[in-house]
Amino acid sequence: MKIAILGGGVAGVGTAIALTQKGFDVAVYERRSAPTDVGAGIVIWPNAAYVLDQLGVLNDIAALSGRPTRMRRISHHGEALGSVDILDINRRMGYPSLSVLRRDLQKALLAKLHALGVEVHYGYAVADIEQEGRDRACICFGNGARVMADVVIGADGRMDSPSRRYVHGDSRPVYQGFINWVGVYEAQEDVFTDMAVRDYWGVGERFGIVPVSKRAAYWAGAIVSKSIEEGNPERYKKELLSVFSAWPSPVAKVIEETPVESIHKVYVHDHDPIALWHKRNVIVIGDAAHAPLPTSGQGACQALEDAWHLANCLQENPRDLNAAFTVFTAVRSEKTADIIRAGRALAAALFNTDASFCEARNASSKSSDFAEVAKSMAQFWGRGLPLNV
Repeated sequence: MKIAILGGGVAGVGTAIALTQKGFDVAVYERRSAPTDVGAGIVIWPNAAYVLDQLGVLNDIAALSGRPTRMRRISHHGEALGSVDILDINRRMGYPSLSVLRRDLQKALLAKLHALGVEVHYGYAVADIEQEGRDRACICFGNGARVMADVVIGADGRMDSPSRRYVHGDSRPVYQGFINWVGVYEAQEDVFTDMAVRDYWGVGERFGIVPVSKRAAYWAGAIVSKSIEEGNPERYKKELLSVFSAWPSPVAKVIEETPVESIHKVYVHDHDPIALWHKRNVIVIGDAAHAPLPTSGQGACQALEDAWHLANCLQENPRDLNAAFTVFTAVRSEKTADIIRAGRALAAALFNTDASFCEARNASSKSSDFAEVAKSMAQFWGRGLPLNV
């Protein structure tokens, strides 16, 4: 069985590792000319750490990562709104939480894939997917190449996924009305000694800082925006400071000392949940199937869960793709749909522009039972995995 994976990001490379380890013949095709670091960084929550452990790459990634201790909520005036104990989540789930730059995560995954004898083919943008008889698909690439495969796994992202368009008929994501500027900050001295994630809440505005070491962090600043416009990278820092310069320390310092070339501006989209993830021998995974908002905290984590579950389903049903894909979709669709909805619910609260609503939101956070919050997060993220949460 020849398997073609479309997309060389976390979902695609993670799935390639899982399938290669189970003996499948895998090739990976990526539209970009080289690996990308757009997205700055991610937190690998314990559910994804479990998958990385099964893939034999957890220790490699942990060596490149930070160990966040708490998630502190803070108002844009500096008022403490509560704190989630990440170490409690880790204890409940039995695996660590790791904060890592996306470029380092990608580097570790690609190194593992290379060690297994598989390389990513870059510069392969999909032009079309055609069926060849009952059992094979032909992938037509923009560079003129044509590849035949018994299975096509679409891990080609949220913004324009040819595989989602083939399976579902529509690959258009949904703009959710806010912008994220993201970047990587590196200091010359210890700044983040407590390794706490800082989540600052304003009125229709948010700024988050996630340390990956005592001297480095990735960050995201977000505001409401009703329209999508072309951005000028040279203006990104000025735009950020016009909103966040008076926010609590170290927000302004982080923005000012981040090189402008490492700041990216993203108009944030997600996808509505869909019931159909496969058509014939083509299946979508990761953001192509269930892209959540960054407020979910679970985009890359769910992509890794997809990798592990899909490899297991194909191993159990190698001669019946419909059965394998049907089981996979049944296992994954409800959890990922709930994560999409949870991300949207939090975004609706964070990016509400009514000051009285935000005041009540902050008061509700201050009165929360954060031990219960940690327990609920562990139970939610642990669904579908053998973690005994």
